[in-house]
Amino acid sequence: MAAYRQPQPALRPMREDDLDEVMAIEVRAYPFPWTVGIFRDCLRAGYPSWVLQADARIIGYGVLSVAVGEAHLLNVCIEPGEQGRGHGRRLLRGLERAARGQGAQRVFLEVRPSNPAAIALYHDEGFNEIGRRPRYYPAHAGREDAIVMAKELMAESDPPRMPG
Repeated sequence: MAAYRQPQPALRPMREDDLDEVMAIEVRAYPFPWTVGIFRDCLRAGYPSWVLQADARIIGYGVLSVAVGEAHLLNVCIEPGEQGRGHGRRLLRGLERAARGQGAQRVFLEVRPSNPAAIALYHDEGFNEIGRRPRYYPAHAGREDAIVMAKELMAESDPPRMPG
């Protein structure tokens, strides 16, 4: 008997008609979510924005800003019930490909110190901590710092670098 394999989630550009689904995930995932207006402004400004879709439903999304050879991951999110299944890694790698496709040579992001799963993923994917932004994020007890991380992007054809 052949085992049934679920199709892998696929990345596609975010559209304005995705925003209801994106917002439903955003408010479940974050205590201080972006507003629909922020997502709409990013789309209208032409920021590379992607959704990760499994079957007919969105399970994650990401928004980038790309300029002068650098990309900034502004928002990366996986539906809380879908986390821990490799979807964040798939989304992150897709966002890196999109950034590289727009000429970015490095990518930056901020992450909450209180999000060890995301920090571990970013480290595993080659990001390094380069600094902190004090009191960057809103938090229930005031403000929370951000860890700033960066990664150099190699061209798709570049061979992997050997450690050491």
